[in-house]
This record gives sequence, structure tokens and C-alpha cells, in this order.
Amino acid sequence: MTDKPKKKSRQQVFTLLVEVGRNPGDGLPKGATGAALMCYASGVDEAEAVRETVVILKHADMAPLDVTGYGTLEERLAEGHDIAEDERTLMTRALDENAVIVAQMTPFYEDKT
Repeated sequence: MTDKPKKKSRQQVFTLLVEVGRNPGDGLPKGATGAALMCYASGVDEAEAVRETVVILKHADMAPLDVTGYGTLEERLAEGHDIAEDERTLMTRALDENAVIVAQMTPFYEDKT
């Protein structure tokens, strides 16, 4: 009996910036008008990663408005991005768990000037 070679996953991890608006029960800070979420999402392509991210955020009572894709780790490195080790760790986790990881949330507040 021979060992079968491990099938290489077609999954990749994509860096996504998701802008969300307000929704009841979204967990955003009081007074925030929305937020930007930096996410690492696995998918066979960027379109799948975006779809999965939007579904998960909606399930969490968030209101996704816009998604900007920044590509895979390799694409970002080719563009000269400096990617910290903690960011790489989260990307690896997203791939290993076939998950969407929200790495950072920056709330938006209305300028009252």
C-alpha cells in the first residue's frame, strides 16, 4: 500500500478591506456611523473570498457596503507591501481553518464641525 500524495489545496488567502454601515446588533461602538474591517479570507479566488466574507458579516448582523481586494500574500509582496509577521500568522490561520479572520476594525464617526 502506497501513500497517496497530499492533494494541494486550491484555497488561497486574500486581504480584503470591508466598509460596513450600521445595523441593529452589529456590535459597533455607540456613535459610530460605520467601520472599516481588515479581513483575511480564504477562497479559490478573490470573488469567492469576497462572497464568503459578506455572508459571514451579514450573519453577524453587520451591513457590508463595499469590499476592496488587495490580493494574496504573494501579490502583495510583488507590489512591495511590507507584511508583518503577525499579519502572516493571521493569513496562515485563515487558510488552515478555511475561515474569514477580521484582523482590525476601525470605526467611523460623523464629523460634527
